[in-house]
Amino acid sequence: MAEPRKHQKYDALIGACRALAPVRTAVVHPCDEASLAAAVEAATARIISPVLVGPQARIRRLAASLNLDLSALQLVDAPHSHAAAEQAVQIVRAGQADALMKGSLHSDELLAEVVRKDTGIRTERRISHVFIMDVSTYPKPLFITDAAVNILPTLDDKVDIVQNAIELAHALGIGLPKVAILSAIETINSKIPSTIDAACLCKMAERNQITGALLDGPLALDNAISREAAALKHIASPVAGDADILLVPDLEAGNMLAKELTFLANADAAGIVLGARVPIILTSRADNVRTRMASCAVAAIYAHARRVAASEIGKLAD
Repeated sequence: MAEPRKHQKYDALIGACRALAPVRTAVVHPCDEASLAAAVEAATARIISPVLVGPQARIRRLAASLNLDLSALQLVDAPHSHAAAEQAVQIVRAGQADALMKGSLHSDELLAEVVRKDTGIRTERRISHVFIMDVSTYPKPLFITDAAVNILPTLDDKVDIVQNAIELAHALGIGLPKVAILSAIETINSKIPSTIDAACLCKMAERNQITGALLDGPLALDNAISREAAALKHIASPVAGDADILLVPDLEAGNMLAKELTFLANADAAGIVLGARVPIILTSRADNVRTRMASCAVAAIYAHARRVAASEIGKLAD
């Protein structure tokens, strides 16, 4: 059997943006090669229409050293990374951008401005992160949440975390995503809190407190992604062995899982933060340009889907 072609899932995401208008994106403090080059390349591919927010002279010097053409891009001057984060959030609040993109500043510095009570762009939904993994040995994109924002999520937090991921899956064309709620085992054990959370989340889905997906758990990782492993454990479930979304117990488990796939299985990990007014492209310094492009593509597709949904709601209201 032929090996799956690496990057084919990301190629499909990037290709899907060709039919969409570029999404206005405030790029926060793009003052290193990786972040500035990714913004320019995503603009060239017409995935995003970037507004570069940061120290203008420094950004122009960097662009010149990298032979990057900024002539068609808007720049907004901000003296340092904190000011850039504040200014970018205000651009979103003013309706002048439909996405945010992290540049060369720490994630906490950007997210602090996003969640600020009076001037931020938070919603009633908890903010959470989703990795969209391109794993060559898995037949479809694999979502992992939350591996970057919520450290020890409560049951209530997990409701928002999983609903955010479900809505992202819908935007990417997965009509009824399959959510595997991970733990160390596939049976409920009062000594392992994540198994109790899994049981509660499944019941909440039955009662429409979580909508738009099939949920099952607790499931160990092997049972979530391998039909053979699920069959050996006699697990009869439409989710087991065919998961789209992996809901991890906590940030440590999710972060280790994503990095194991990245560094041991040569997977790529596009990242996006959801739950704010706009999607946030939250990349890592270790990300290659293709991964950053895929993150931009995911945010663009999600932003367009939200705009369409809002338009339909508006029509119903009229």
